[in-house]
Amino acid sequence: MANILIIDDEKAIRKTLSEILTFEGHKIDEAADGEEGFQKFADKLYDVVLCDIKMPKMDGIEFLEKARNLNSDVPIIIISGHGNIDTAVEAVKKGAYDYISKPPDLNRLLITLRNASEKKALVVETKILKKRANNIQEIIGHSDAITKIKDTIEKVAKTDARVLITGENGSGKELVARWIHEKSNRNNAQIVEVNCAAIPSELIESELFGHEKGAFTSAIKQRIGKFEQANGGTLFLDEIGDMSLSAQAKVLRALQEGKITRVGADKDINVDVRVVAATNKNLLTEVENKNFRLDLYHRLGVIMIHVPSLNDRRDDIPSLIEHFLTQIATEYGQSKKDIDPMAVDALVQHNWTGNIRELRNVVERLVILSDKIITVNDVYNFVFPASI
Repeated sequence: MANILIIDDEKAIRKTLSEILTFEGHKIDEAADGEEGFQKFADKLYDVVLCDIKMPKMDGIEFLEKARNLNSDVPIIIISGHGNIDTAVEAVKKGAYDYISKPPDLNRLLITLRNASEKKALVVETKILKKRANNIQEIIGHSDAITKIKDTIEKVAKTDARVLITGENGSGKELVARWIHEKSNRNNAQIVEVNCAAIPSELIESELFGHEKGAFTSAIKQRIGKFEQANGGTLFLDEIGDMSLSAQAKVLRALQEGKITRVGADKDINVDVRVVAATNKNLLTEVENKNFRLDLYHRLGVIMIHVPSLNDRRDDIPSLIEHFLTQIATEYGQSKKDIDPMAVDALVQHNWTGNIRELRNVVERLVILSDKIITVNDVYNFVFPASI
C-alpha cells in the first residue's frame, strides 16, 4: 500500500485513477492543478506522485522542478496526452521517474507504480542504513548558534574547502565533521578519523602517511596511512592542536601539493583528500607559543566553524533531553520515559562542564535509576546529589 498524490486538471481522470488505485489498496489524495498539488506535496510525505503536464496555475514541468528541489526521493510519474510526449520525455530527463500516455493502460500503470514505490522504499532504506553505518546522529537544536552551524554546513559541504572546527571537548565537533562529509560530493567514499591527541608523536607520521617494511624496528610490513585510506573522501584530523611540529610540516605539504610520502620511502603518492580538522585549543595562542605552524593554521582554516558549549546554548537542552530519551529507549528496547518539566528546568540550569557528552550520560543514568517518570528529585539524587 502506498500514499499516492494524483495531480490532474481533468476531474474524470482523477476520479478514474483514484477509484482504481483505491481498489488496489492505496491511499489517494487529489489536486486539480500544480499549485494545489505542490502545497499537498509540501505538507505530506508521499510514496509516488502522478502528475499531468498541461495544467492551470502551475504546469507539470514546473511542479516537477519544485518538487524535486523539496524532496528528490519521491518518484514522480508524468501522465501525458499524445501531443505532449516530447514534453514528457523531457520531463524524464529532468528527473521524472517515468511517463504514461493518456488514456493510461491499467497494467502498465500498476507495474510502474509498484516499481516506483519499491524504488522509493529502497532509497529511504539505503539512506537509513548508510546513516547507521556511519553512526551519524542528527544535530539537535534551534538556537541561533546551531542554526548558523547548520546553514554553514549546507553552504560549504558541496565544496572541497578545508574546514577548521573549534570548541570544547564533548561539544559535538566530530558530529559537525561527519555532516560536512555526509552532505558533500565525497559521501560515497569514507570519512577517516584520526585522533591526533591519542597517537604518540613518534607514531603520528606513520599513522597519517603510512610506512614501508623495514622503515623502523617494528615496521615488519608495509602500512597504508590515513591519507591514502581517505583518498577520494574526507580525512578528519581531531585535536590537531596536539600534532607534533614535524608531522605538521608533512601535513602542510600534503595540503599544498596533494602528495604524501610513506615513512621509509622516496616515492611520492598522489592523494585526493578533503581535510576537516578540529581542536579544543586556541591555535593562534599555540602559534605564539611555537607549538603550531601559522602557515598550517591558515591552510586549515579556509572555513571556520565554532561549536558553542552546552552552557552557551541552554535553549537547546530540552530538545536534546527528548532526543536522548528516545534514543536510549530504542537502544534498551523499552518504552520511552517521560520527564517532569521541573526536572528539565533543573537540568537546563546545571553547569555542563562535559557538554553534550555529559548530558547524554546524565540522561542515560536517569533512565536507568528513575521510575516511569523522571522527577526533579531524581535529578537532585542522581545528577548532583551534593545539592541535597
